[in-house]
Amino acid sequence: MKRLTRRLGAFAAPLLIGVVILGTVFFIGMRTKSPRVQRAVRRMNKAFWNPRSMATAGSRGAYASVVHHVGRRSGATYETPVVPVRTDDGFVIALPYGPTADWVQNVLAAGRATITYEDETYEVDRPEVVPTDQVGHHFDDSAQKTHRAFRVDECLRLHDVAGV
Repeated sequence: MKRLTRRLGAFAAPLLIGVVILGTVFFIGMRTKSPRVQRAVRRMNKAFWNPRSMATAGSRGAYASVVHHVGRRSGATYETPVVPVRTDDGFVIALPYGPTADWVQNVLAAGRATITYEDETYEVDRPEVVPTDQVGHHFDDSAQKTHRAFRVDECLRLHDVAGV
């Protein structure tokens, strides 16, 4: 930290203050479901996180999987990185932005999607938005803490067409 402070010199304090302020706005904005903050985070994810995560998404051991869905207005096919958790009858996906995210609306409208998870492809149907309290036990302790901290109140439950 001292080395970084020496390199940045006069910029160190304002930079650190800016990072703290930005982090605080992010945390409070996501926790309170601020549309402005959520919109900004979505844009950042689409521009930076999504393209990088798509390089490995869906492969064995990758952090993210891929939900393949069809646009409800355009009819175009889309791929969105998500972090699903396997259940006895399909998957659950936490919805930190709520159920209004475009990919969620597309899956709900179509009533089906495909998930590439751990190098396997699963046809899923009967999507339903459920309270995190109902399906939270499927997530590991760390994810549950994150969901509580950011008030992730809803998840998308998807059922495996093959019946797992």
